[in-house]
Amino acid sequence: MQYNYKYRLDPPEALTETLLHHVDTCRQLYNHVLSLLNEADDIPARYEVQGRLPDLKSGWDDLGDVHSKVLQMVVKRVYDNLSTLKAQKENGRAVGMLKWKPPREYRSLTYNQSGFELKNTSGRPTLWLSKIGEIPIHLHRDIPEDATIKQVTIKREPTGEWYATFGITRDEDTSEKPETPEKVVGIDVGILKYAHDTDGYAIESPDFSEERERLERAQRNLSRKEYGSNNWEEQRKVVSERHADLKRKRRDFLHKLSNYYATEYDLLAVEDLDAKGLVELPGNSRNRAGAAWGTFLRMLEYKCEREGTHFVAVDPKNTTKECASCGVKTDKPLWVREHSCPACGFEADRDANAAWNILSRGLEDIGVGYSESTPVETALPVDTSVSAKRVVETGSSTLKGRTASAVSE
Repeated sequence: MQYNYKYRLDPPEALTETLLHHVDTCRQLYNHVLSLLNEADDIPARYEVQGRLPDLKSGWDDLGDVHSKVLQMVVKRVYDNLSTLKAQKENGRAVGMLKWKPPREYRSLTYNQSGFELKNTSGRPTLWLSKIGEIPIHLHRDIPEDATIKQVTIKREPTGEWYATFGITRDEDTSEKPETPEKVVGIDVGILKYAHDTDGYAIESPDFSEERERLERAQRNLSRKEYGSNNWEEQRKVVSERHADLKRKRRDFLHKLSNYYATEYDLLAVEDLDAKGLVELPGNSRNRAGAAWGTFLRMLEYKCEREGTHFVAVDPKNTTKECASCGVKTDKPLWVREHSCPACGFEADRDANAAWNILSRGLEDIGVGYSESTPVETALPVDTSVSAKRVVETGSSTLKGRTASAVSE
């Protein structure tokens, strides 16, 4: 399994110009390869196109300035985009054709297998890139000793910052999953409460209203500037920084919460949500997009694989309607936040009831033993609200205690 480690780069001005030149050369090659494929009657194999690169260099001097592996990854990028387009078309989506990349839409290059090395120059870590040089790098966390770096992607963000993303594999790829999970949990995601689990905890959605207001204010200021002017460019950077700030805070919350669940439990059951489809539904789409459910579930899945935790995504149909105690279905409009079963009298928070149903289906689908009682027998109408600010770094020995005591005001 491959993991990504992202680090900030601090290239001096001279190397920044070199990086920009390499990125733009890759963009031009991308557009050239795309033109060749559009003009061809039959699309050739990727390795056939890569085999033409040495001949192409003879008449295109700038290509000689870029590492050969980087050029090959540009060709791969074109073919990957074509495959994605084909898959979307097969799924019934209306798609067009790939378009040429303008400079603002092409901001990265990738070294695969070779052409890079982490060094320690004069006591400071640097990243050496073939045909570019040594770039200071902020290694805010260590790369595992048993890790093998397979590739490095260098990207310039809209804010102007440069980052290196290391794709690594580890010798001990996955931990062994327990045959009989001791600690299991079902998780129901929402908007009013970001996550509601079967341990009775309701994690509040993080409040990014201040960050959104700052972003909207910056966007309004940008709209008043003359497009392309110096003032417009300065304000565009401000907008990019506000976007990046909001994104960092959201992902920080999602990483901490997903780490907590992946490390504290032996089995996680979640809904198999079509997050993109939910965002496209009319009404409240902004809040659904901001919740980033798809990102959260993907984080849960790969972290469970890394930690040796069972991860099972169940059919979400009727998880809210069914009673966790007796299974009788009861229709509820969205504004009804409590579950009250007319058949057995079981009462619980709407999302807590759904979480128990998710866990029941997960245990049934995965077919593993479970040492404790079933959710139907132990369902309790507990609702301990936990502020999003109380989601601390996982791995802390006090995490469980902090979470248990973090009752909202």
